[in-house]
Amino acid sequence: MGTSQERSSAGPSLAQRAEGYGMNWDIIENGHDVLEVRDKVGQALKLAHEKSLPSVLEIRTYRYRGHSVADPDTTYRGKEEIETYKATKDPLNFFQNALVAEKVLTEEIITKIDESARAEAETSAQFAEASPYPTVDDVQKDVYWEADNPADRKSQGTLFFN
Repeated sequence: MGTSQERSSAGPSLAQRAEGYGMNWDIIENGHDVLEVRDKVGQALKLAHEKSLPSVLEIRTYRYRGHSVADPDTTYRGKEEIETYKATKDPLNFFQNALVAEKVLTEEIITKIDESARAEAETSAQFAEASPYPTVDDVQKDVYWEADNPADRKSQGTLFFN
């Protein structure tokens, strides 16, 4: 967490390590461009669906906050840098601006989408707050397909929490 990739890893890419396992790999340099990310993820999914082969994707993007509460992230970047990124490269703003430029979106539509999303998030938060805590027996429910479908399980060994 506290060591740069350049100082801790040989080579320019972590994804390239997939070669050692015979896996497909790629780097998404422009990780804030949703169209580039969609294209590269689509290629990896196609390989998985059609040939049952895994892929490793290294998506180079930006963090708004430190790695943890112990990382104040004020020693290696300033607030201006973060605000500049948000204004010019934030994935949501980047794509929204592209759609406005293409005249697919208007400010009125953006306002409606934002209001709808906030209402849905608030409803979801209220539901979560009103819901009971899960039991220990529920810890794997809807997490591992094999835990929910034991009759169809084909792998050997134990699941994570067993």
